[in-house]
Amino acid sequence: MKKIIAYCGIICSECPAFIATQNNDEELRAKTAKKWATEYNPKMQPKDIFCDGCLAETGVLFFHCLECEIRKCCLEKNIENCALCDQFPCQKISDFFKFVPDAKATLEKIRNK
Repeated sequence: MKKIIAYCGIICSECPAFIATQNNDEELRAKTAKKWATEYNPKMQPKDIFCDGCLAETGVLFFHCLECEIRKCCLEKNIENCALCDQFPCQKISDFFKFVPDAKATLEKIRNK
């Protein structure tokens, strides 16, 4: 599978919501919902775990992608991800990195190419 990197630097193609959607894997969907309900949102259910990756122009997006300020910013600037932004790292993405440090490493790697 081709590596898909989200606007924020998360590797979508390694995300369990993406994998469960692509493979129609109900067991992974349920496991992910249970884990994310404890970590992020107690109302999370398996029916919420569907995503074709935040770069997808068609298909289904995880509900957070629809409200994600980082995604909205990249779409407005018409850039592939934050690494390609003149203002990188802005406060928005820096705050995000506190929760997902791997995303920072991914974007810095892209930026340094």
